[in-house]
Amino acid sequence: MADNNTLLDKVLSLQDKFADLQAQLADPELMSDMKKYVQLNKDYKELEPIIKAGLEYKKMTEDLLSAKDLLVNEKDEDLKQMAREEISDIEPRLEQLEQDIKLLLIPADPDDSKNAMIEIRGGAGGDEAAIFAGDLFRMYSKFAEAKGWKLEISDQGVGTSGGFKQIVFKLSSTTDGVYGIMKYESGVHRVQRVPQTETQGRIQTSAASVAVFPEAGEFDIDLDMNDVRKDTFCSSGPGGQGVNTTYSAVRLTHIPSGIVVQCQEERSQLKNLDRALEELRTRLYNMEHQKYLDGIAAQRKTMVSTGDRSAKIRTYNYPQSRVTDHRINWTMYNLPAFLDGDIQECIDQLQIAENAERLKEAGD
Repeated sequence: MADNNTLLDKVLSLQDKFADLQAQLADPELMSDMKKYVQLNKDYKELEPIIKAGLEYKKMTEDLLSAKDLLVNEKDEDLKQMAREEISDIEPRLEQLEQDIKLLLIPADPDDSKNAMIEIRGGAGGDEAAIFAGDLFRMYSKFAEAKGWKLEISDQGVGTSGGFKQIVFKLSSTTDGVYGIMKYESGVHRVQRVPQTETQGRIQTSAASVAVFPEAGEFDIDLDMNDVRKDTFCSSGPGGQGVNTTYSAVRLTHIPSGIVVQCQEERSQLKNLDRALEELRTRLYNMEHQKYLDGIAAQRKTMVSTGDRSAKIRTYNYPQSRVTDHRINWTMYNLPAFLDGDIQECIDQLQIAENAERLKEAGD
């Protein structure tokens, strides 16, 4: 068991900062500086679970000491038995709480609490790769639906035989940190099956790449509109005659970086512009976020969101009804359920592996 005083000292040393944040957030004048309010609120939410766990840990430690003292000094056998039961109940919970606090004290990915922007592109395999990209989009759609998340498509290019050559969409939630969950999906997904386009019944390997970005908020990046060129065009996607015959689609080019984004899913040019700006901010923000990911890549071998989107992370094998995640050697033999959105168990195992590596980093 960890040194109680050391762990408590680390948590309690944050209490003054937490109290200061509470006082600042209670100041009505803070609302005049929205950027500062957003940052302070973020800091507060990050500290809150640490302080709560620390106070619980302090109480459990005191209860354990009292029970041990009772066991030593009490003569009544019934009371001594109650003390033994309390000790056997507290000790394992206290040990687990220690591990939880150690993880909370390790700085997490600063963007885990954000919504996520996701891009799926068909890779090697031609039409079959586009069809597989469509399967992945359906999988994430089902997963998001089960979680109660909102899904908004920004742009899509439909494959000639179905699926998508590429599709860009946002997943958002008012309660969950979507990026912290979905970041594990970044990388190359490989499928092994007999394609719909194959007449000889031969198994073919195709691939699609998935890129997951933390959504940038309005205050996360200063975007100078003088650096942005805006073009409008007629939508080529689904949506009916009203979308396809008016200049409602928007393409934005960020001149300094060369990043180009477009949105054509809304009937309104203004709505498409808002969505395109959202994606542009996110992609610019991700250029900075990538430096953070590169910084942890060398330490975390199993993982996850190192930003290496060329890395093969998962194989979907139809003949064996098998899905294998190569980062943690996790396998599930129920491919239909997985492709129907039942991906939480895999994500849970990836999070466990990452937490183990984070604890190892802290101990080194």
